[in-house]
Amino acid sequence: MHITVDYRLCEGHGQCLMAAPDLFDLPDGADQVVVLDPNPPDCERDRAIRAAAMCPALAISVS
Repeated sequence: MHITVDYRLCEGHGQCLMAAPDLFDLPDGADQVVVLDPNPPDCERDRAIRAAAMCPALAISVS
């Protein structure tokens, strides 16, 4: 599994943090989220997909 964020679309809403706080972060003062582990184990797939679905800018993709 691979998680990517399209930083042209990411607006830093942070909704992905609610679904997967172990996979994403929004550092203090940052305008965009950071993927903490772009290649997490498959057991994190459901949370990664939920995080992508919660993104209002549709900036997260999971493959």
